[in-house]
Amino acid sequence: MYTHILVAVDGSNTSRLALAEAIKLAHKQKTQVRLIHVIDQTMSAYEARGWVGAGAALEALLKAAQEAGVKVLEEASRICREAGLDIQTAMPKTVGAGIADILLEEAGRWPADLIVLGTHGRRGIQHLMLGSVAEGVMRRAKIPVLLVRGS
Repeated sequence: MYTHILVAVDGSNTSRLALAEAIKLAHKQKTQVRLIHVIDQTMSAYEARGWVGAGAALEALLKAAQEAGVKVLEEASRICREAGLDIQTAMPKTVGAGIADILLEEAGRWPADLIVLGTHGRRGIQHLMLGSVAEGVMRRAKIPVLLVRGS
């Protein structure tokens, strides 16, 4: 049924649960899995416009985000390889565009026929303040989306 599953990973427990569900689906078919971790570099754009004065601190923060993203993808890749899956990885960066936008672009470019991602299930003011990548993907995706709720 699905031949290309895009799985968003961020290192959270919810992301691990989503990966586990994607692995279950992939085992049932000859499926290729693409793991994706998006790095949001929006703060660097603010710094470039002079909104933030601590350039060296910002550079260190972006480097740390890159290193953390590599670790997240390495861990998820290891889990998939141990499960015997055919995998690819991607770590796109975004400046200004939302993470949901990047996930949808990557899904279309690859092309994925299913997107799997975790959702924290925030409500009320938390949802309003933090937004929801999962909701953004779900509302605009032209392909099926599997949302896995965190525990």
